[in-house]
Amino acid sequence: MNRHERHTTLLELLTERHQLEVDAIAAELGVSVATVRRDFDRLAEQRLLTRTRGGAIAHSVSYDLPLRYKAVRHASEKERIARAAAAMAERGMVIGLNGGTTTSEVARAIATRADLQGTPDDPAITIVTNALNIAHELAVRPHIKIVTTGGVAMPQSYELVGPLARHILGEISLDIAFLGVDALDAESGAGAHNEHEASINALLAERAERLVVVADSSKLGARAFARICPVEDIGTLITDTGAPELTARFEERGVPVVQV
Repeated sequence: MNRHERHTTLLELLTERHQLEVDAIAAELGVSVATVRRDFDRLAEQRLLTRTRGGAIAHSVSYDLPLRYKAVRHASEKERIARAAAAMAERGMVIGLNGGTTTSEVARAIATRADLQGTPDDPAITIVTNALNIAHELAVRPHIKIVTTGGVAMPQSYELVGPLARHILGEISLDIAFLGVDALDAESGAGAHNEHEASINALLAERAERLVVVADSSKLGARAFARICPVEDIGTLITDTGAPELTARFEERGVPVVQV
């Protein structure tokens, strides 16, 4: 387990247990006490936890894991989902992407497709996104035209939200939108933990001719605070094979499901 993976694991355990002891967690992870102490110190410097004598407690402010710490979760599943999504992209399309680890993988998969060649004067694909990290990563790709929404940045997801983002999205049309979600339930639909992000994601979905939800199986059957869209609005669900009984429920509701 490398340092990045340890940090992710420590934050997840802290979210579940609210308090961790150095000796106990070192034994649980199979690393030295000194290593755990250094990890706790680094995470405390980033204000992701509060150090105590002999351990750490959850930060006094409730938080969701920042995007960089979520990236290693279900990594292989997200890569397969991304490749399947990228295969739907066609030259000349205008594609919408919201923020998240899965959509970041979709962006990379589209950007590296060998058959989508172009120049700054004649881009192969236009990508509209409210995600700062996606825009930053793809801005150096000469064959992709990047359009960002503007707005106020959310520190956990790097998504831009608010009236400025809504104004830009209200003026454009998308051929297809790939949306990552925090939760996806066959009855209540797609959801996000943050209502501001949900509002912008809903508008991305509304402005698209076709909506594709990209979500690994850990998101299926879950509900989140704010709804993005009902199940009926989803044109396709791309997921992994980890929850066949849950994917069957979406198919029963008329949602085509691609399992990878």
